[in-house]
Amino acid sequence: MNRQIMPTQDPKKRINNFNEVNLGYSKEEAILEAKRCLDCKKPKCVEGCPVNINIPLFIKNIIEDNINKAYEVITNNNLFPSICGRVCPQELQCEKQCIRGIKGESVAIGNLERYVGDNAEYELYKEPSNNIKVAIVGSGPAGLSCASTLRQKGYDVTVFEALHKVGGVLRYGIPEFRLPKKIVDNETEKLKKLGVRFISNVVIGKTITIDQLFMQGFKAIYIGTGAGLPRFLNVPGENLNGVFSANEYLTRINLMEAYKEESTTPIVEAKTVCVVGGGNVAMDAARCARRMNADVYVIYRRSKNEMPARLEEIKHAEEEGIKFIFLANPIEIIGNEKVEKIKCIKMELKEADSSGRKTPVPIPNSEFAIDTDAVILALGNYPNPLLKNTDNLNFNKWGCIEVDENLATSIPGVFAGGDVVTGAATVIKAMEAGQIAAKSIINYLNQE
Repeated sequence: MNRQIMPTQDPKKRINNFNEVNLGYSKEEAILEAKRCLDCKKPKCVEGCPVNINIPLFIKNIIEDNINKAYEVITNNNLFPSICGRVCPQELQCEKQCIRGIKGESVAIGNLERYVGDNAEYELYKEPSNNIKVAIVGSGPAGLSCASTLRQKGYDVTVFEALHKVGGVLRYGIPEFRLPKKIVDNETEKLKKLGVRFISNVVIGKTITIDQLFMQGFKAIYIGTGAGLPRFLNVPGENLNGVFSANEYLTRINLMEAYKEESTTPIVEAKTVCVVGGGNVAMDAARCARRMNADVYVIYRRSKNEMPARLEEIKHAEEEGIKFIFLANPIEIIGNEKVEKIKCIKMELKEADSSGRKTPVPIPNSEFAIDTDAVILALGNYPNPLLKNTDNLNFNKWGCIEVDENLATSIPGVFAGGDVVTGAATVIKAMEAGQIAAKSIINYLNQE
């Protein structure tokens, strides 16, 4: 049986709206796809899942049309199936390990997880309150995961968020057409029903310090502030009007809803946009710009085979008419106050670097220019440096918080995880860190 293809919006229509592209499985499609599972005795798919969901068991419950039981199985390890089913790189994780994938197409585990998350009705369990206060700094995937695990174990959890809405990168980074904000709202509402308290507009290290949180009675603190400080090219012309980091551009689009006619948030109106980068953030920025009526080019210094973006996102971008310029790297942004051109040099691939990908090297005398009105830089991120104001908190040379194998920092009672420790990574890896930290916090508090 062939893999059930997820229905999608027609590309010609979806470039004119921000509605979700993937439309989800029907009940019939989900059951047909679930029946492709071989129910292996040694399910390698579970090993491929960062949070070790019992994948065969939740799929078995879909086949039996017991979707609420399937939801219970998933949420034993992950409270956010509707989010993870949409944004996790399953093709590199659980689906990559699927035995069916050896001689054909793997089971669409992510699509099935999304189906369960979107359609189940199930009340989450929590233990009685133990009145022990724990603070979570940051309401992105790392913070939400840690908060959910601790609250279900009876801890009194408060989540502090710097922005005016909760969700972190789920809110400001991932576009509506890939992760509708009503899904983020629904998932965070679960935590509120569990008793998790959210406080917005609080910047730890500025509004309030780590020491002050301890003084307020919190017995442990988890830092999951992500990596929101953008990297830049450091080339001439980068300060021209019309040059944006992907963080700023996507925050205006996603958090401030600049794509809506009634929005008061300004956004660049460009006929041509060049996006520099090859990851998911670059795809998100490019696809948003396309929906803002621009002709869009993605400039990437390696080939298509080396792109870190999900294959699905690249495919969708191509369907939407986005053009790719591979083996090229910007060396200058040209203009008089405002962007007029981006000057690039052609690249060739040499020996592999530490990431396992071939190293791009400039080809002499191969410069060329592209006429453009705007440039969006999607080159990765560093953690926000505000926390460096915290005494006795150790950082590495990249500005990431240093932790031990239990995610404990150099300050007793303070733990950290996700992108603020590893640098930019995936949503599910951040959630995994949140769960590990929650267990470490529980062990620490029991010893105390």
